[in-house]
Amino acid sequence: MTEVVIIMIDVVGRYFGAPLRGAQDITQMGLVLIVFGGMALCDRVGGHINVDLFEKKFPPTVIWLGDFISAWLGAIIFAAIAVYVLESAALSRMLNLATNIINLPKAWFQYFVVAACIITAFGMALRGIGLMLTGTSGKGAA
Repeated sequence: MTEVVIIMIDVVGRYFGAPLRGAQDITQMGLVLIVFGGMALCDRVGGHINVDLFEKKFPPTVIWLGDFISAWLGAIIFAAIAVYVLESAALSRMLNLATNIINLPKAWFQYFVVAACIITAFGMALRGIGLMLTGTSGKGAA
C-alpha cells in the first residue's frame, strides 16, 4: 500500500508541477523489498506460475521428478543470487553507492536481498528434502 500511495502522490504532484522528490528512488527500493521479501512465502504457498498442460498425461514419478529438480534448482539459484549480491553489497559499501535522487544507501537493500534469498533457498531445499523423504509431490496422484 505504501508503494501505491507514493506513486499516487508523485503522479498527482506531477500534474500540479510538484512531483514527490525521491519517489523514483523510494519506488525502486520498495520493489526490491516487495519482490524478494515475498519470494519465500510465494514458494511456500505454491504461488509460482505453473503450466500444467501435460501434467495429467505424465505418470506421478515424472511429476515428482520435475518438482524435485525445480526445488533444488531454485535453491541453488537463490543461493547463488545471495552470494553475488553479498559481493555486490561489499562493493557498494566500499564505494558508498546510493540512489540517484535522495541518496539511500544501496548496500542495506542488497543485504536485505541476501537475507531474503537465503531464506528462500533454505525453504526450497527443505521442500526438496520433503519430496525426497515422502516420494510424492502431492500433485497428479489423484
